[in-house]
Amino acid sequence: MPAKSKAQQKAAGAALSAKRGETKVSELQGAAKEMYDSMSESELEDIASTDRSDLPEKADGDD
Repeated sequence: MPAKSKAQQKAAGAALSAKRGETKVSELQGAAKEMYDSMSESELEDIASTDRSDLPEKADGDD
């Protein structure tokens, strides 16, 4: 599932980093924390690896 916006892609990258132990879970905020809690590493990898060049900054519903 590709990211719908740059904000979503960035949040997924932060959540993925925490899942892998590269950053602290306590540093996550907002959407990144929700993604960390509700998605698998594989799902986060799919979203985080989306090419950002054609994505809008924010999509409807991104916080």
